[in-house]
Amino acid sequence: MSSKYECAIDFDAIVALDVHTHVEIDGCGHRSLDDELMAASEKYFKSGEERTPGIDAIADYYRARNMAAVVFTVDAGAASGHAPNSVEEIAEGAARHNDVLIPFGSVDPWQGKAAVRRVHRLVDEFGVRGFKFHPSMQGFEPNDRRFYPLYEAITEAGVPALFHTGQTGIGAGLPGGHGIKLRYSDPMLLDDVAADFPDLTVIMAHPAVPWADAQISIATHKSNVYIDLSGWSPKYFPPQLIRAANSMLKRKVLFGSDFPVLTPDRWMTDFAQLDIKDEVRPLVSKINALAALGLSVKETP
Repeated sequence: MSSKYECAIDFDAIVALDVHTHVEIDGCGHRSLDDELMAASEKYFKSGEERTPGIDAIADYYRARNMAAVVFTVDAGAASGHAPNSVEEIAEGAARHNDVLIPFGSVDPWQGKAAVRRVHRLVDEFGVRGFKFHPSMQGFEPNDRRFYPLYEAITEAGVPALFHTGQTGIGAGLPGGHGIKLRYSDPMLLDDVAADFPDLTVIMAHPAVPWADAQISIATHKSNVYIDLSGWSPKYFPPQLIRAANSMLKRKVLFGSDFPVLTPDRWMTDFAQLDIKDEVRPLVSKINALAALGLSVKETP
């Protein structure tokens, strides 16, 4: 079956490609987090009423800024007990707005063979261009070999896998962090994945506080590993990450905001004040993302 999604983004024309944006509400008003987690995240991120814009609003937001965005949700049903939002609906929404949105899929790693089949279906029938994992929310160790068939399927599809790394604002401030365990998002667990799947592009999401040095080491050592800079205002980036972005990782770091909890407006404003070389800025804003996502100007109609 042919894909419903065909990319129509003019990569030459856009000023930036945001590789990390969340769609956290569906067409029926179902939200991606339970009420307690959503309320806690609103407090943590100080995001208020704009916490859950729909996919049409997200497309309008990025189109108005002459940016493109990768959109996704996280399927954490087994670990959280909360029904996930529809990845298919997100892909269909991205297809309606294929001049500005790129869909990623998400599968629950605890679904085993069903998750593997779902990877193939989401790529073949809905045209998703990558997969998002959140090990802490999904409650799994990424280097556990039980999940390797998932990575095999994603590698076969030729699309990247994006993993949350480091601290998470989801569950922050709640007793026991709502049961969410940070250790699952230690980037060193992804070193095994990147080594065992050298043809799989691995994107480590966020400056991985408190494991920034490990994250930098992995991205330096493994040619198939990138870092997206979402989830933190650039003014809070660890100094060693800034140094690496200006030197050995200048081709490996990607602009990501974590919209809607952190807007690209704020991220770009703070990034402009960062001590980043002029020749590195366009690499971070767009060029590196095109390489990591396997996209090029040739895809423009």
